[in-house]
Amino acid sequence: MTSESDRASQFARPPLTWNSAGRDYAAMTVPAGWPAAVSPDAAWGNATGAGVRVCIVDSGVEDGHPRVGQVQASYAVEEDDDGNCTVAKVPAEDMSGHGTACASIVRSLAPDCEIHSVRVLGHGLSGSGEALLAGLKWAIEQRFDVVNLSLSTTRRKFVDNLRALTDDAYFGKTVLVASAHNLPIESFPWRFSSVISVGSHDTGDPGQFFYNPSPPVEFFAHGTDVEVGWLAGGIRRATGNSFATPHIAGYCALILSKHPDLTAFQVKNLLYLTAANVRGAQ
Repeated sequence: MTSESDRASQFARPPLTWNSAGRDYAAMTVPAGWPAAVSPDAAWGNATGAGVRVCIVDSGVEDGHPRVGQVQASYAVEEDDDGNCTVAKVPAEDMSGHGTACASIVRSLAPDCEIHSVRVLGHGLSGSGEALLAGLKWAIEQRFDVVNLSLSTTRRKFVDNLRALTDDAYFGKTVLVASAHNLPIESFPWRFSSVISVGSHDTGDPGQFFYNPSPPVEFFAHGTDVEVGWLAGGIRRATGNSFATPHIAGYCALILSKHPDLTAFQVKNLLYLTAANVRGAQ
């Protein structure tokens, strides 16, 4: 006879992990579960991001920044006194540096992709859930190939609408790459299975990412002491899941540059099969 405590132990889930700081990366190794190894070269070798449209939903992106280059188009969510949101074309500027930092990381990996910007955050990274919904909805309607979301909301009243939007993106072949919260608390949309969720690792290797065998975060990428572009053409070092996320977005851009017909489901599987800790990855 099995006691209830034994039964609970038998089916207990592993601890939830929001980043991988201090983890034993060798202990995270998992089998590929695939008939043959899929190498990074097969997944994105020789790709440059050409032909892929990446949208940074954030605080804006500084056009002409040395780490970013040309911003193809820039938009912002404008909210009136009644809380109604519209999306309008605006000069390619950044209100805080955060969006430029994310764009610079994407550009470092996928130099020939198009960078587009939708500003939903203002000074001090302030912003409303309504603005996030409006900006994300607009980006999905434009059918961008990859959308980088280095932000989230903890407010549950937005969950149903966010879930519907992320499902629309998933089935419409837009790859949403979303940052986990830096603290072990629930926020959205990274908690949805239709997005690619990202936390940070502390190996110091910007070219390495890991699959997380203890979800809800699915992947860990370089997010500690990352050199990024900042305001007024500047550069700084930054740490957080926000800066791990565009590394994965950059790899998604490379994958879609080489294999443009893949769905979001297939892109996520290629990331899994090429993660540094998955047996069979070469």
